[in-house]
Amino acid sequence: MDSRLHIIAGHKQGCSYVKDLYVTPPFRVVSVGQRKQDNKLYQIVISTSPGILCGDRYQLDIVLEKGAQLQLQSQSYQRLFNMENDAVQQLTISMEDNTSFAYVPHPVVPHENSNFKSKAEIRIGTNSQVIISEIITCGRKHYGEFFKLKRFQNLIEIYHKNKLVLKDNVLIQPNLIPISTIGNLEEFSHQGTLIFYSTKENVDKNLLVDTIHSIIESQNEMEIGISAMEDNGFVIRALGHGGEVMYNFFLKVQGILWELE
Repeated sequence: MDSRLHIIAGHKQGCSYVKDLYVTPPFRVVSVGQRKQDNKLYQIVISTSPGILCGDRYQLDIVLEKGAQLQLQSQSYQRLFNMENDAVQQLTISMEDNTSFAYVPHPVVPHENSNFKSKAEIRIGTNSQVIISEIITCGRKHYGEFFKLKRFQNLIEIYHKNKLVLKDNVLIQPNLIPISTIGNLEEFSHQGTLIFYSTKENVDKNLLVDTIHSIIESQNEMEIGISAMEDNGFVIRALGHGGEVMYNFFLKVQGILWELE
C-alpha cells in the first residue's frame, strides 16, 4: 500500500497550529487529548493498520513554518510483519528558522523474516532544534523470536544550510552480522538511539549532557552512552532488555530538551 502523511505546522500570534493536514489510509492525525498551556503543537499519529506489511510504501512529509513548535507522538508499538520482499518508509522534515520538532515514537517490533528500511531527511533552520529517536526490539520474544528478521535499516540525515551535519545509520542484518557478537548487541535484546541537534546559540550541550548523565546514574536497567557532536548536539545510545523502560527514559530526556528556549 502506498500511504502518505503531510503536515504543515504554522505559527500565528505566538501559537503553533495545524495549517494543513493531508493523510491517506492507514494514517490519522489528531490532537493530543491533554492540552498544555505552552502554545506548542502536540499531535499523535494513529494507524488503522495492525502494522507494516510487505510492499508498504510510507511517505511522511512534515513542514514547520517560521516560529512553529511541533511534537509528534505515536499510538503504540510499530509491528513489522513477515515479508517476502520489503517495506519502505521515507520521512522528510523541513524546518524554517526559530522552530522546534520532536518525535520519540514507541519501539519497533520486527517479526520473523521482516525486511524494512526507513530514511529520515531533516533540514533544520537557524535558531532551531530537533529531537528524534528510535528503539528496535528483538521481535516477539515470547514466541521464540530473537532477531529473526531479514533486515532492518534506519538512516537519519540532518542538514543545515544545505550542509550535512549528522548522519546516523543503524543496520541490523543477522545473517551477515551475528547480533550477539562482541561489539554488536551482545547479550542485549533492545537498542535505542536518540538524536538531539540544535542551531540555537544559547544552548549549552555540555550542561545538557551532564544533566542526562545524572539521570543515567540513577538507573541500573540499561547500558547508556552519550556522544557529543562538534556542533551543538549529541547522540544517546541505549542497550537493554525492555522496550518500555527505554521508551520512558527517552521520554524523560525529551521532556528536558523540549523545554529549552
